[in-house]
Amino acid sequence: MRVCSELNDTHGPTAEEKTSVPNVSRVVASQKTRKHMKLYCLSGHPTLPCNVLKFKSTTIMLDCGLDTTAALYFLPLPLVHSPRLSKLPGWVSKDGAVNLEKELKECSGRVFVDSQPEFCLPEKELLDLSTIDVILISNYHCMMALPYITEHTGFTGTVYATEPTLQIGRLLMEELVTFMERVPKAQAATCWKNKEIQRLLPGPLKDAVDVWSWRKCYSVQEVNSALSKVQLVGYSQKELFGAVQVTPLSSGYSLGSSNWIIQSHYEKVSYVSGSSLLTTHPQPMEQSSLKNSDVLILTGLTQIPTANPDGMLGEFCSNLAMTIRAGGNVLVPCYSSGVIYDLLECLYQFMDSANLGSTPFYFISPVANSSLEFSQIFAEWLCQNKQSKVYLPEPPFPHAELIQTNKLKHYPSIHGDFSSEFRQPCVVFTGHPSLRFGDVVHFMELWGKSSLNTIIFTEPDFSYLDALAPYQPLAMKCVYCPIDTRLNFHQVSKLLKDIQPLHVVCPEPYTQPPPAQPHRSDLMLELQPPPMAYRRCSVLGLPFRRRYERIHLLPELARSLVPSEIKAGVSVATVSAVLQSKDNKHVLQPVPKPAPVPPSKKRKRVTEEPPEVLNPKPLLSGAVPLEPFLAMLHKNGITEVKVEETADGHILHLQTEDVLIQLEEDATHIICDNNEPLRTALRDLVLRFLQKL
Repeated sequence: MRVCSELNDTHGPTAEEKTSVPNVSRVVASQKTRKHMKLYCLSGHPTLPCNVLKFKSTTIMLDCGLDTTAALYFLPLPLVHSPRLSKLPGWVSKDGAVNLEKELKECSGRVFVDSQPEFCLPEKELLDLSTIDVILISNYHCMMALPYITEHTGFTGTVYATEPTLQIGRLLMEELVTFMERVPKAQAATCWKNKEIQRLLPGPLKDAVDVWSWRKCYSVQEVNSALSKVQLVGYSQKELFGAVQVTPLSSGYSLGSSNWIIQSHYEKVSYVSGSSLLTTHPQPMEQSSLKNSDVLILTGLTQIPTANPDGMLGEFCSNLAMTIRAGGNVLVPCYSSGVIYDLLECLYQFMDSANLGSTPFYFISPVANSSLEFSQIFAEWLCQNKQSKVYLPEPPFPHAELIQTNKLKHYPSIHGDFSSEFRQPCVVFTGHPSLRFGDVVHFMELWGKSSLNTIIFTEPDFSYLDALAPYQPLAMKCVYCPIDTRLNFHQVSKLLKDIQPLHVVCPEPYTQPPPAQPHRSDLMLELQPPPMAYRRCSVLGLPFRRRYERIHLLPELARSLVPSEIKAGVSVATVSAVLQSKDNKHVLQPVPKPAPVPPSKKRKRVTEEPPEVLNPKPLLSGAVPLEPFLAMLHKNGITEVKVEETADGHILHLQTEDVLIQLEEDATHIICDNNEPLRTALRDLVLRFLQKL
């Protein structure tokens, strides 16, 4: 039996000198154990979040994004020997005091680390990560740090993700491992990380943050072990652990991408990360389920709020066509899943109309084949338009036709078949967007010296100027067409107005205009109440308290209750019971009767005594109306009464008797010094207006 009755306007006096009348709590209320919900922020990157929510004795990690922008501080890893990179001079401080020629190289006025690129991990020292019960993954870009968390922290919990998120996340992790392992670096650079040395280095290296926490890439064994802990979920599929229920909703951003609802019986938290309202290939964003949230945690907005994705696609196509017509090649550094599907679809429609139908496209990645296949088989995760094609049957994406007609060819690397089938001019899609590892490094070295060629940046994760820095001086043309379909500030403001969460929590950069455009107040969140902002390593107490818990009564205890009606439709009953709490579930059980103790002269071992059962004190309910109470006092000879209105009710000053009576919504206080008969008489007058339970 579930007890969930409410009792309002309930108060009554006690027989103390200062008489206080407490509110009768709900049967389900747990007023003494109110707890703040806490949010631990382990990542400073707004679009690569990693937060931990402590909620109802459960510890939930929200995403584990890997900040790969740290790779920009390192030299590229060439697939074939690069005379240019190998001849770069080592770095020595101007006064000659610091010599790091073996670790640091100079290129076009900047200094780079000459070792295998490293990545900035989520913060590991803010809380004990072995206590995490569950990790919720919103999309495949936000799970790249998973092996660092699950394999090196004592993690024993479960990871929840949709099937496309798991499978494409696996591809991206395996691709990253392959990029690193096929170009091993003999030496590891560590001396430059010394704080005393780092502050002497030229910028931007001297300004790099938390360099000692940077780590090299994980192994394929660690990837497999981490992903074995993933439990697959479908949209709107509810998962329970303890008293907390989690539900993934389509976020509209990528195949299988999710927002999450985390709720108990009385609280609801929404986690919105990497969402899109644009009509692209994934299922559209589910918005209505986000309504009535106590707290909404918002991350993963667009990184380029001033760039329109459709406009960027148009620029991409026109710059590509211009280069091909001039006899040049086009290099597109990209991830092996995501925007590349939309780029190929756009080019499929564009190339024939531009009379460039004979231009070959090459997609080069260790996981190219799997990525193209996955996009065709996850039909139920696609938008309705693409789902309907599957049943015609037609492939949902046009790249299947491009492959059949030999216009699109895919290869695991530049070695093998590609080198014999490669012809120019062409368009090459390959990774990594940072230009620090992967096959893209080879094409930068190959095509960078000719102004006929163009590199087009479509991924917004990296500064294209920083990405190009170790290749300078560069002759090839550079075009920046970042395509980010995630929510912009205008869209998210409209969304929040529709779903109306009580409180919004977001990364600090969202609460102020971009540093380069301080006048653009439209490029920030302006909400009432203002959003709570977080940064890396901050701990927020979220602004609502747990007020109620659901408690179950065992049937035999429920049968013993004798409810009393205190007003129409509201009844209460007193209960004496033992409260058992386990896994966030609470049960009221009858108090066990003490076993009779047989008479014995022998001394027995002390055992745990059952709890003593006390007869419950009578409870009082009702309200003390001001005017009738004043009339009652007058009738009993108390005529000089000064009434003062307060925020909580009224204060009555009995001037002749020098007594204060506080009438409040949930309590009545009688303050009377050294006059017990008067205090008792006043208490009895109050009791005439109240009902005894």
